[in-house]
Amino acid sequence: MYFQLFFVLVCLCKCNCLNKEDDQEHCDELKRWLESSTVSLEFSKKGFHREVTATVELRPGTLSGASVLLLYRWPSGVFVDPYQLASLRDQSNWEILLDSAIDLELPAHKTSGFLSYVFPSNTGPAPSFLEITIPVHGRYHEPAFAGETFTSVHIEPPDLLLRTEKCTDLHRFESRFVVDAPCTVSNSSTCSWVKKTPQQEPSTMGILLPVGDGSATKLICGGTLLVTMICCVTLSKYMLERQII
Repeated sequence: MYFQLFFVLVCLCKCNCLNKEDDQEHCDELKRWLESSTVSLEFSKKGFHREVTATVELRPGTLSGASVLLLYRWPSGVFVDPYQLASLRDQSNWEILLDSAIDLELPAHKTSGFLSYVFPSNTGPAPSFLEITIPVHGRYHEPAFAGETFTSVHIEPPDLLLRTEKCTDLHRFESRFVVDAPCTVSNSSTCSWVKKTPQQEPSTMGILLPVGDGSATKLICGGTLLVTMICCVTLSKYMLERQII
């Protein structure tokens, strides 16, 4: 009986050691993927309506059993239109989840930035190359009083997050690179993801948006009031001459 108990304990210990070795192997592989992968950002179109394209190259090769998530940190100067995103859902190779409701009408100085989680919509292994294009729109900004005609809105490349069910011991990674985020676009549960370690300071890119000239406010208001008064007087004179009232 003691021999049987000893045999069971030995088997359990061996299985536990094998599981730990397997977990370590998958965590090391996940770390290699994150270190060798790249994320770049570029803009297209002009004016208030732009397209932001993120290009992700996952190396080495296809990520078997891994999930990919892109975390965007949008500044207050831009917004995405949820209705437009919903209409593009069937034409896109990704799905998006917003962390808050988006007010399309607010100017930049009366709102704050927001997060969006972008999930590739593929059902198989994570592809080695991803290109995700999101339409964004500039918000109106306060007028400038120093003669500037444009303002720059800076947008950072998204954070690349990876996770795999086979890597469970995330204590192997620095705590600042382990991020809690939705497991899927349905946002029904939260999972721990590992963020790509930045090799250097993130390179922000800016888009230029036109702003009004605040120094002309008095002139424009005065001119508008003058024109309004002239129109009122002219209209009143016309109505009296024709005895309309």
